[in-house]
Amino acid sequence: MERLRTLVNRLLGRRETEADGHNSPVRRTIHINSEYQEKKFCGNEISTGKYNFITFLPRFLFEQFRRAANIFFLMIVILQQIPGVSPTGKYTTIVPLIFILLVAAIKEIVEDYKRHRADDAVNNRKVLIFRDGNWRAIKWTKVVVGDIVKVINGQFFPADLILVSSSEPQAMCYVETSNLDGETNLKIRQSIQKSPGLVETANLQSVAQLEDFKGTIECDVPNRHLYEFKGNIAIGSERAIPVGSDQILLRGAMLRNTQWVFGIVVYTGHESKLMMNANRAPLKMSNVDRTTNMQIWFLLIILIVISLISAIGSEVYKNTSLKSAWYLPNSGGSEARHFFFELLTFIILYNNLVPISLLVTLEVVKFVQAIFINCDIEMYDPESDTPAMARTSNLNEELGQIKYIFSDKTGTLTRNVMIFRKCSIAGVKYGRDDEGDLSFSDPNLLDIMRSGKNGSEDIREFLTLMSVCHTVVPERDRRPDTPRVGVRYQSSSPDEHALVCAAQKLGYIFTERTPQTVTIDADGTPQTYGVLNVLEFTSSRKRMSVVVRCPNGAIRLLCKGADNVIFERLSPDSAHSDTTTRHLEEYACEGLRTLCFAYADISEEFYKEWKEVCYKASVAIEDRDQRLESAYEKIERNLHLLGASAIEDRLQDGVPETISMLSRAEIKIWVLTGDKQETAINIGYSCKLLVDDMVLVVLNETCLDDVRSKIREETGKIGVDRMKKDNNIGLIVTGSTLKHALSCNLQSEFLDLAMSCRAVICCRVSPMQKAEVVELVKKRCGAITLAIGDGANDVSMIQAAHVGVGISGQEGLQAANSSDYSIAQFRFLRKLLLVHGAWNYNRLAKCILFSFYKNICLYLIEFWFAFLNGFSGQILFERWTIALYNVIFTALPPFSLGIFERTCSSENMMKYPMLYSISQKAVKYNARVFWKMFANSVVHSLMLYFFASLMVMQDISFIEGWVGGYLFQGNFVYTYVVVTVCLKAGLESSTWTLFTHLAVWGSIVSWFAFFGIYSHIWPAIPIASEMLGQADMVFRSAIFWMGLFLIPCVVLSRDLLWKVLRRTVKKSIVEEVQELERQAGSNRGNILDQARYSFSEKAHLLRNMLSFVGRSPQTSVESHEMPRTSRDDPGDGAKHHGFAFSQEESGVISQSQLIRSYDSTADKPPG
Repeated sequence: MERLRTLVNRLLGRRETEADGHNSPVRRTIHINSEYQEKKFCGNEISTGKYNFITFLPRFLFEQFRRAANIFFLMIVILQQIPGVSPTGKYTTIVPLIFILLVAAIKEIVEDYKRHRADDAVNNRKVLIFRDGNWRAIKWTKVVVGDIVKVINGQFFPADLILVSSSEPQAMCYVETSNLDGETNLKIRQSIQKSPGLVETANLQSVAQLEDFKGTIECDVPNRHLYEFKGNIAIGSERAIPVGSDQILLRGAMLRNTQWVFGIVVYTGHESKLMMNANRAPLKMSNVDRTTNMQIWFLLIILIVISLISAIGSEVYKNTSLKSAWYLPNSGGSEARHFFFELLTFIILYNNLVPISLLVTLEVVKFVQAIFINCDIEMYDPESDTPAMARTSNLNEELGQIKYIFSDKTGTLTRNVMIFRKCSIAGVKYGRDDEGDLSFSDPNLLDIMRSGKNGSEDIREFLTLMSVCHTVVPERDRRPDTPRVGVRYQSSSPDEHALVCAAQKLGYIFTERTPQTVTIDADGTPQTYGVLNVLEFTSSRKRMSVVVRCPNGAIRLLCKGADNVIFERLSPDSAHSDTTTRHLEEYACEGLRTLCFAYADISEEFYKEWKEVCYKASVAIEDRDQRLESAYEKIERNLHLLGASAIEDRLQDGVPETISMLSRAEIKIWVLTGDKQETAINIGYSCKLLVDDMVLVVLNETCLDDVRSKIREETGKIGVDRMKKDNNIGLIVTGSTLKHALSCNLQSEFLDLAMSCRAVICCRVSPMQKAEVVELVKKRCGAITLAIGDGANDVSMIQAAHVGVGISGQEGLQAANSSDYSIAQFRFLRKLLLVHGAWNYNRLAKCILFSFYKNICLYLIEFWFAFLNGFSGQILFERWTIALYNVIFTALPPFSLGIFERTCSSENMMKYPMLYSISQKAVKYNARVFWKMFANSVVHSLMLYFFASLMVMQDISFIEGWVGGYLFQGNFVYTYVVVTVCLKAGLESSTWTLFTHLAVWGSIVSWFAFFGIYSHIWPAIPIASEMLGQADMVFRSAIFWMGLFLIPCVVLSRDLLWKVLRRTVKKSIVEEVQELERQAGSNRGNILDQARYSFSEKAHLLRNMLSFVGRSPQTSVESHEMPRTSRDDPGDGAKHHGFAFSQEESGVISQSQLIRSYDSTADKPPG
């Protein structure tokens, strides 16, 4: 039974874990550093592909036969094998069906091969593994549970590990988890502890020690909870030691600011927490495909109806005319059996009413559209040498219908890089507005400081505070032949790292840290400060302070924090407050993150008293945190303001412009991030998702009842009449609130509130919560969704959305490998949606409608002909001309419409984002449009058949009075159909390119050429004997040439008249823009010149396949500041200044313990 379950899981593409099955274990046991394990664990190879060797055929066939057309043609193939039923032979359907499936299979294999190659790039990374007493570099795929792994600084963790030891004091290490949770600040992890304060495995640093390191681990079975881990480790014969989430190093995270770590592998491959949060690549079907599927089912019903009418008509004709038609044989037998076989005959005869060519046409069209996306030079990023890539072509048209975008923040909207740009010191601004300079630059500051002018002392105090008040740890480069000051900094806070690096550039270099002191090189003068106390940063305090003993022996408090908390604690005689406030306002308008710097001189007597108060608060059993904060308040007062810093959390290029443009296209943007609320809001303002006059609604409640009451309260403020409309409201939701809001009881109310807001930001959300939000909107709103991200924590969201876009960013390629489309920068989303998406939707809509139109025009004529041939099943056209109708004579127009058609130029599509609403609202292709086309094509087929029949009815085709026969009439009708259909394609084309001319006129010429040759090949080639001489007869008839001019014109006159009237009386915005383009291009010459000009816009995409040309990056515009309350009044005049200080809170080790653990003067173990 177990083997059967395993086989079924493999066939369905499911991945097995220990948690599968009814008798799954509740924990796993791992033997450390041993080849023996009690059970076989999952391998470390990962796959994001849709298929593998075993699952390709069943999954591919399942995907293909979800399409109604394929199911129908499979039924026709089966019916054609019944002897005496098919009027068209046994193989006329099975051959094209196999060809179509083969083309689709090749396309799927090529696209999935790209995914597997990307997976191989990850799987084949090298890592050091301790085996047989030595460190060996092996591929990630060879890593197994129980191995001891050595990870070097800057490397990703190959699996989920338990930290054993590291190069840092007390076996700590820094971990960047932005790839998992979106947080930019580094996390601190510490190895296994036997008892508080005693690190059990920190001394395991040599090969000999590791060889003797044996033991067992008991832990949870694999699960998707990123922040939960419970286990025990027993080393040798000692008692088990508890292990928690503070010791776990997750796959997808990166080791930072730490030379090396040793870790024990506990979860591998698809059992790692990262991969447990990622689902297998889903089989996605576009909205256009679903609409087409539905219309095909309706066409099948119509086909059965006309087949029934024909079968009934045949029986009626036999019963009424059989006596006079004595030459018709009476087959005898059961009437019901005869009726059934006649019904099958007519179903096969009319089966081309559903165009089998449509399937292969769409596959080729979508494949070429994907090439255009891949080769678009304007979506190529020269900095990273990364072009756009369509990883699947099945969703090209879906890009033109997006209503909701769900975006990650870190690495998607931002660069995850903090840069010190400006500062205000003693009321004087420093720093230039040069966008090209990526760091602080202002020679005046150094000139004033070194010349001793007025303000030089304030500058020195400011830079001293920047270089002393922090938790950064320096690492001196001890390699030979290095500069005198070779210092690198490691920090859990990117803001602090930017400040210390800026101070270093300005001559105040932080050089050493010991458990009790900090040493700086103050513009060439070494200064050592004794660190007496560290008053830690928290999100509630919004500040950090250190109490230091200065080189002159004085005690001073150095403080940095948000402007409001610093200004509240300033001394009455503190200067420059008003000027600094104005500078903060200016920095806020530029979207910069600000911190205020202040100091206070402390007397010895006051410090002794305060130190005792602080000690009592630190050892208090009850309310310890509150007592500590109260103690901190007593010393953090009477501050003297030094100034303020302005740090830029750099956005990706063009993010504000892209969001603004997408919003004008009526696309709603939600930001889903694992980062802090303050950081997320600040970025919301910087990228113009939030604006100054927008009312913010913050949902940060933690219990179900509070969440429900808060949602109802905010809903009541909006009002029933404004619900689900575009209100100037920004909704901020935390992960703890979202947990309850996504429950069944609150889903509907929460979604109503969210849909009533212009912007939504969800912060502190887990990867699965991201996917749940996307699923909620996708299912409840019925809108087409797009998710975009660059980290592994975005994979679930990307796979849950209708369209997933991955960014090939700094956080690895996990998101790009799991996406449908990958781009290098967020700004490229503009062209991907507004140009390629809208173009592809319009192209496919016209391609599909025209494919149905041309088939209905020709093949419905067989039904009209049946009324005149007694429903005998006789065909009007020669068999091979019927087969070649879609293959040759009308094959090019659908390709021309599907590949080279465009509504407006790419420049105007970007200039007028409202043009996107045409495709977004599915105006060009829906059930109503389809049935209008169907009615029009039925009328056209009637006119084409009966007008041609009337022309030959009186036997006046020839002067000699010859009679042409049924094929003579059939060739008349067939020619008029081909000409009419091709001219209809030209009428539907908005842009006449060389390809359009080739498709329209070339298709008509190809029929005439084929007809002339085909009528003379017998008996040299023994086929189509009945066609011998038909071309000579038809071309000799004057009536044929008169009809060739009149009938297509009469048939298309209504379409032409309607198009002219609509463009004259009621122009759409698309048509207005088209006329502007036409006027602008009127000086380019005749229509052929314009065709060449239009062609060149497509041809350059093909030429780009051979080479790429760099393009200068766009500059970003950041503005707006952070709100102060959850529902701000824009008129109150109060502004906050982008404070968003990133630092880990309540970590495995406190900030004070962290800096007192380091001695940068001591050598680190080599590992």
